[in-house]
Amino acid sequence: MAIENIKMPQLGESVTEGTIEKWLVQPGDHVNKYDPLAEVNTDKVTAEVPSSFTGTIKELVASEGDTLAVGEIVCTIETEGGDSAPSEDSKPAESGTENLMPAADTAATKGMKGEKGSSQPARTAAKGRYSPAVLRLAQENDIDLTQVTGSGNEGRITRKDLMALLESGNIPKAGEAPAQQAPAAEQPAAPKAEAPPAAAPAPKSAPIESAPGDIEIPVTGVRRAIAANMLKSKHEAPHAWMMIEVDVTELVTYRDSIKADFKKKEGFNITYFAFFVKAISQALKEFPMMNSMWAGDKIIQKKDINISIAVASDNALFVPVIRNSDEKSIKGIGRDINDLALKARNGKLGSADMQGGTFTVNNTGSFGSIQSMGIINHPQAAIVQVESIVKRPVIMNNGMIAARDMVNLCLSLDHRVLDGLVCGQFLARVKEILENMSKQNTSVY
Repeated sequence: MAIENIKMPQLGESVTEGTIEKWLVQPGDHVNKYDPLAEVNTDKVTAEVPSSFTGTIKELVASEGDTLAVGEIVCTIETEGGDSAPSEDSKPAESGTENLMPAADTAATKGMKGEKGSSQPARTAAKGRYSPAVLRLAQENDIDLTQVTGSGNEGRITRKDLMALLESGNIPKAGEAPAQQAPAAEQPAAPKAEAPPAAAPAPKSAPIESAPGDIEIPVTGVRRAIAANMLKSKHEAPHAWMMIEVDVTELVTYRDSIKADFKKKEGFNITYFAFFVKAISQALKEFPMMNSMWAGDKIIQKKDINISIAVASDNALFVPVIRNSDEKSIKGIGRDINDLALKARNGKLGSADMQGGTFTVNNTGSFGSIQSMGIINHPQAAIVQVESIVKRPVIMNNGMIAARDMVNLCLSLDHRVLDGLVCGQFLARVKEILENMSKQNTSVY
């Protein structure tokens, strides 16, 4: 017999971790190679972790709800053949701490080893070793792990502990010792001249208690991943906003005139959203800086124009991608939107459907919204919210008042990458394209 490790797979090109949503096996179960072992959620997709071996499940190292970095062990499996005891290379570490790095080797744990003469007590091995996911989150948010109380095995700090700190706003910063008040007997006598009062410490967020009749809804892995990605975007990207008003009367007339024949011929509805995605894709080609990403010491201007769109199922939100949208017709974009929406509703979206987005267009108008401020889809630099088309009285160039179909386009931008000039020019070009979409000069094919 031999014991092998099953590790968290990489479920996408930019995916660094996954959350065990549900175990499909238990210790003692026999599995074949490629059998699904667990359902895993990431910020991009829900997928199954397959077995790499045929054998018997030995131990579930991770629990449901645990978030693990790519490459961390999720379970062990006993296979036929080889020695009965696992080798040193494959043997899982106690308490699931294999592949954890010493905290003293990272910037996130400054202060772990105090200066000479420090009275700070030494930490246990379990508390002083952290997973890659915990270390990365601590580094990104300047969290001093020496001041964090862990809820994991033997007091180990988990990613959930850090997310709770970030949500509360009470974040212990690296290099800052926790404030301690001297006993009353040791307080020096007050000087005759009053010293200015010390700043009061930031209050801790009080726990929210359920009252009778309240409904507690467990946070799913998908919702947790979305929350983490949105929090990362708001913490890292300095958001700014712009809005432009567009007269789409001619577009509405054109689409309404072809929708019945189009549905009969193509088998799916041609929506207004397909026209908006086409116009935005065309403008992105003319203003490539909008199709960029912040990469720390550089800005990456993406060659391909891949539009991320928000698609909702009954209980989750996904952001699949329309690839090379600038090269597709309105019909081609419409077909992609329809296919991706069907996949989302049927639970068929795969990791490949969610990867590679460079710019996001969100159809908030489908809910009747007329103005909104979207959170940028990290690591992209901008998102456009397409609001509801509303018929309003408008003063025309000849001074007459007419009923026109108007829509607001709301742009959120990362001010590290983009400024008002290029964003204003981009929105003006989108407006120009949309206002000239009519039966005379537009084809969906």
